[in-house]
Amino acid sequence: MLKKPFLFFTILNILFVLFSKQAYGQELYLKLQGKDSIETQVIDSIKYKKRFKDFNSLNTELASFKNKLDQLGYIEHKLENTEKTDSLITATFYLYKKYHSLKIFYDAKLVSKNILTKISKQVYDDYFIIPLKDTEKSLTYINLKLSELGDPFHQLKLSNIILNKTSNDIQAKLMTSEKVEKRHIDKIIIKGYEKFPKSYLKYFLKIKENQLFNLTEIKKQVTNLNQLPFASQLKDPEVLFTKDSTNLYLFLEKVKSNNFDGFIGFGTNEETSKLEFSGYLNLELNNNLNYGESLSLVYKSDENEQKTFHVQLNLPYLFGTPIGAELELRLLKRDSSYSTADQNAKIFYQLNPKNKLFAGIRSIQSNNLLDSINRNPNIQDYKTVFYNLRYQYLKRQKNQLLFNVKTLFDLQLETGKRDFNKTSTKQYQFNLDAFNIFSLNQKNHIYLRVQGYSLFSDTYFENELARFGGINSIRGFEENSLSATLFGVFNTEYRYVFNNSLYAHTIIDFAYLENKLVEQKEKLYSFGFGFGLTTKAGLLKFNFANGKTEAQSFKFSNSQVHLSLTAYF
Repeated sequence: MLKKPFLFFTILNILFVLFSKQAYGQELYLKLQGKDSIETQVIDSIKYKKRFKDFNSLNTELASFKNKLDQLGYIEHKLENTEKTDSLITATFYLYKKYHSLKIFYDAKLVSKNILTKISKQVYDDYFIIPLKDTEKSLTYINLKLSELGDPFHQLKLSNIILNKTSNDIQAKLMTSEKVEKRHIDKIIIKGYEKFPKSYLKYFLKIKENQLFNLTEIKKQVTNLNQLPFASQLKDPEVLFTKDSTNLYLFLEKVKSNNFDGFIGFGTNEETSKLEFSGYLNLELNNNLNYGESLSLVYKSDENEQKTFHVQLNLPYLFGTPIGAELELRLLKRDSSYSTADQNAKIFYQLNPKNKLFAGIRSIQSNNLLDSINRNPNIQDYKTVFYNLRYQYLKRQKNQLLFNVKTLFDLQLETGKRDFNKTSTKQYQFNLDAFNIFSLNQKNHIYLRVQGYSLFSDTYFENELARFGGINSIRGFEENSLSATLFGVFNTEYRYVFNNSLYAHTIIDFAYLENKLVEQKEKLYSFGFGFGLTTKAGLLKFNFANGKTEAQSFKFSNSQVHLSLTAYF
């Protein structure tokens, strides 16, 4: 704010000497007034403290009040008179003229119009206008933006100040301190997790040596660590400036991100009326080599004598480049009917911490295991090659132990051909998996998930149909008991969080499937409840759901119970 000399401190010091003995141990009262009733009315509209324990605190309040007058535009005000009657001190101010705006002339080489338009609606080639009360805030903003351009020691000031009594504004020129050479990051030093993968610094956090120093942007970029499961920030970055270097310190820690996930499901077989069990084991290893890599192993067995083995390897930032690779192998054996081997290789580019693009090739080979006596004409030996494009959006929330992923959108499109008996058939495939948690408040949350799949082909085989059902799709049905050429699943949950380690939820699921092989179209429904509980072993989930088709009536025997446990280590 603009400064000018005043005599009131001298007057107050004299009063302090004169009245210090009388005021000692006695409360003081302050009354402020103007030279006339109009000015007194203005002064009364400004809040100020009126009761004080000593003269020093009263003196401080008067200084604060003078600053308020400056900010309101009464920059010519004067403290004309101070009187003391017993414990009451009356201070008379002359406000004089009120100035409303500040017209600041600037050099376009010093500050750009783009910065000025953020603080002023009146920006011209050589000057801009701001409300006088916003002077300090505006100069602070400009100074911050200039420091983000690589000069953290930049300081601004106003000079050549002219009071324009005709237009009720003040004119000034924006000046800067002696120019300091722009700063660049010379060295990045990681404390706490020294083996943090360097490629993630450069491509994920987008912080690298020799880039222009911008502490505000660096702090913003480091918050992207919330999107990494294996690292977190201990405290804000710090900077060490020397005469000829700028060293950036990042304080990180390695987070336990390996996890073991498994569940057991059981239900009653409708044909045998016997209790049957199903389940799967999922082991995920993350960043054990401090490279940012991940390895996932899944083994699944269900009631339909179907066994699945799935391994996936994710290798980010290959050879120090922004390109990563994802390799996948899936083996499926359906009782004694058929087996399928699915191999998938993709390269991906991390657009930013939440968005990825994939492109790859997938090879599928399926074999009929039935002998000639039991042969099923809908199960055949075939080979398929798909070329795919995939987009993924993933938003994590590390501060939520119960729901550590808030949003997922995963879309994959594939085109290819299937070879069977020297005949090629053009095929297309579509996969969608998306969910979001809508947090109404800390206790109440709505979870919505959509899954979609479709295979477009002139002909179909049973051993190429998609299989779904169970805890990871429509609950209340046996694992992978449903087969389709097209399906859509809509999962809903209302979640109530009791505390940081326990929540309960409803289950309302809907699904639609088409199986063009047998000309089937069906609607499915599932209702139930569940809960999640954080234990010393990990996150335990319990689901109880009853599934039915549109034509079926409700049967309690169709209910499915699913237990899963995710442990981190």
